Amino acid sequence: MGSRSKLPDNLMDSERVRKILTAIIREYVASAGPVGSRSLARRYGLDLSPATIRNVMADLTEMGYLSQPHPSAGRVPTDKAFRCYVDSILNVRKLTRHERDRIRRNYHPSKLDMTQTLKETCRILSATSNYLGLVIAPELGKMRFKHIQFVRVGPFQVLAIFVTTSGTIQNKRLDTDEDLGQDYLDKITRYLDSILSGLTLSEVRKRILEEMEKERIAYDRLMERALKLGERAFLETEDRELYMEGKVKIFDAPEFSSTEKMKRLLQTLEEKSFLLKLLDQSLESRGVQTIIGTEFDRSDMAECTLVAATYGTPDSSRGTLGVIGPMRMNYSRIIPLVSYTAQLLTESMAEAGA
Repeated sequence: MGSRSKLPDNLMDSERVRKILTAIIREYVASAGPVGSRSLARRYGLDLSPATIRNVMADLTEMGYLSQPHPSAGRVPTDKAFRCYVDSILNVRKLTRHERDRIRRNYHPSKLDMTQTLKETCRILSATSNYLGLVIAPELGKMRFKHIQFVRVGPFQVLAIFVTTSGTIQNKRLDTDEDLGQDYLDKITRYLDSILSGLTLSEVRKRILEEMEKERIAYDRLMERALKLGERAFLETEDRELYMEGKVKIFDAPEFSSTEKMKRLLQTLEEKSFLLKLLDQSLESRGVQTIIGTEFDRSDMAECTLVAATYGTPDSSRGTLGVIGPMRMNYSRIIPLVSYTAQLLTESMAEAGA
């Protein structure tokens, strides 16, 4: 048996190593099981002997790109291997025209309600990827105010409904110190619309506080009530919405067949703050971003990957969408899928005037 070749310091300097690592990853994605040298030699046309392939696999294992679950078993790519593959080997293809047309036919965004569009985008992401789909709404503070409506829903209770130019609708139930009639609430609505129209929600909040300061000196009772209601409607509003679809799909992967693994992962996926932080990491980046395995810094996510992209334009409301699936995913399909879905959502926002 010949001596093992020394693996170059830069893994990508060796075309042979690139081919073998690519074949291992493809085989592992397809089979979900350890990969042996003989199956690679047979199936992937490498023109290398099983012994040569074994030598390279041993080198890759030594450098942390492969692991060997059992001494007699084949090798499994690690998250380090997947990171190398995504960053340095994978040629991301574009979706075919047929694939794009199929997604468009099944994608039904709302022209009036941005919230429904975000939910629909989440649905199409999950349906087309067969993984967990995630969409974070743009920050409300950067959206532009269009209209607010106050509706009397009972004694001393008012429902505040405000709409942004992109069609996002937020509802908030408010308890009031006074029992205000609907006619009076309509006057409040007209007054607030007149002073707030066209402002971003961050500017709305600032304007209300400025007007309240003036009101102490000059304004009448209607304006005082209007500004106090406006303050409560806008200043107490939650700033981020997270939409999620297809959580159970991730558990179809054999990696998560263990009940204990499934339970821990489900608990993590219930942590909104964790998911918001993950997706926010992509907000200032261009193109598609990936977080793989141990990069999550959470042991229960060590066999997962997030593929995420930003939607919107720099001069409008921007948010992030993506999918979470097993680390053993078909990146050449999922990366362009996430990118194209972000493009569709950006187009929908532009049509809605976001």
